[in-house]
Amino acid sequence: MNSINRRSALLAGLGMAGGSALAACSNGSSRTPALLSPSGSAVAAAEKRRAGTGRTRETTLIAAAATAELGAGVKARTWAFDGQTPGRELRVSAGDTLAATLSNQLPGRAATSVHWHGVALRNDMDGVPPVTQTAVRAGKNFTYRFLADRPGTYFFHPHVGVQLDRGLYAPLIVEDPKEPLSYDEEWVVVLDDWLDGVTGTPDQVFAELRQGMGGMHGMDGMDMSGGMNGSPSASPSGGGMSGGFMLMGARSPLLGGDAGDVKYPYHLVNGRVPADPQVFRSKPGKRVRLRLINAGSDTAYRVALGGHRLTLTHTDGFPVAHQQVDALLIGMGERYDALVTLADGVFPLVALAEGKNAAGMAVVRTGSGAVPETNVHPGELDGLIMAASRLRAADDVRLPSKKTDRVHRIELNGSMMAYDWAVNGERFDVNDPAAHPITVEEGQRVRLDFVNTTTMWHPMHLHGHTYQLGTGGPRKDTTIVLPKRTVSVFFDADNPGRWMLHCHNAYHGEAGMMALVAYRA
Repeated sequence: MNSINRRSALLAGLGMAGGSALAACSNGSSRTPALLSPSGSAVAAAEKRRAGTGRTRETTLIAAAATAELGAGVKARTWAFDGQTPGRELRVSAGDTLAATLSNQLPGRAATSVHWHGVALRNDMDGVPPVTQTAVRAGKNFTYRFLADRPGTYFFHPHVGVQLDRGLYAPLIVEDPKEPLSYDEEWVVVLDDWLDGVTGTPDQVFAELRQGMGGMHGMDGMDMSGGMNGSPSASPSGGGMSGGFMLMGARSPLLGGDAGDVKYPYHLVNGRVPADPQVFRSKPGKRVRLRLINAGSDTAYRVALGGHRLTLTHTDGFPVAHQQVDALLIGMGERYDALVTLADGVFPLVALAEGKNAAGMAVVRTGSGAVPETNVHPGELDGLIMAASRLRAADDVRLPSKKTDRVHRIELNGSMMAYDWAVNGERFDVNDPAAHPITVEEGQRVRLDFVNTTTMWHPMHLHGHTYQLGTGGPRKDTTIVLPKRTVSVFFDADNPGRWMLHCHNAYHGEAGMMALVAYRA
């Protein structure tokens, strides 16, 4: 890797976004107070306050076993929405009501749900069993109906076990009817780390990881190289369905050290391997809006378009003061929008699996030329990367100045040795989700101090709200917290209910790095 001193200086802000307001401080509640119901009158009242168009977009999502065609002859037996991965894009206009009926046709009597990632929607439609609903049993249907009033780039996926690491995800785009940006075309780009149906299943991965490093018998089956040697091809690393999923030696200065837990044979861009990439065809001079979504479960991606600079316009659906960059680092669950004016030729869009010695790739074609090699490494990947904490919220979405009413210390605990990931020393118990709530009251300005005591990075995601990094940083719902660092974020408690706060590493969350943010009754 080339020198990253320049990038490291800019990315150092990932670890600290300050806040000095004085307020009541807590790291949770010792006794469970009375909490608002996800389907109570306060939730209904909040939904009525949302400005709607009166239009309803109806759709059906069929969750079922499928064979994913990943390109270059690679086929994977997986679970997917409507037989494809990523699933088909859903697109509505801000203020529309989405009525999406989930039909659960998964095998093995598997229950599931749909979580609408990043959307500030009514609590009982958030798709989080058992907090906001009962899981949808095999053979049953459930209709999610909610008003989507905030434009932005979102996606949807299950919130049951580690189903996210299968093929059950798809983009959700909420268009702005008063779109201020000027561009000619859009390209929605979904990134994913893939192993399902190739080297094993996510459930097998979690069964191995939860034993921790202390449960390993020798080093057999462990990848000490940080991933594949070189860039990915059509052949997976390792053979068959033999297990050995834990990844060792994946290191990234940008992520503060350990880059990830899991060994993936493929990294996909819009469901394709680099040996047979998706091709986005356009013309020179066209201005394109990229909507980038990291739907992966254990991998941060460093993304660049060879021969171009990107102008960042949004993160997690909210506008920022425009910033030109060479590349961006996107953690699991994060989304970024960027504008780019296309040059003449053939260019690789590379998603470098940060610290894992592997990459995904798609291709932009505006003219003649050969498809780039799968091991292409555009110089932009080693150029200027702007940390989220260095971005500024656009003026019209910056939180107004207000006294902080409540401060919660959100301590992130755990280690690879025991695989005991937790929040405030408590591993989330799905059988008793309200055991240790982080309580807020409607109308409060709340500060969350993410204190990472671990040696790994964690992308922390809050359901039902967006928070602001520091006092003027970007509005986000998912942010990277580096090892041994603290990040302070602010949000207004304006969407009553019971909401999950968790690490969006699917395996860390399932192991227990989740908590409940709940409104007091």
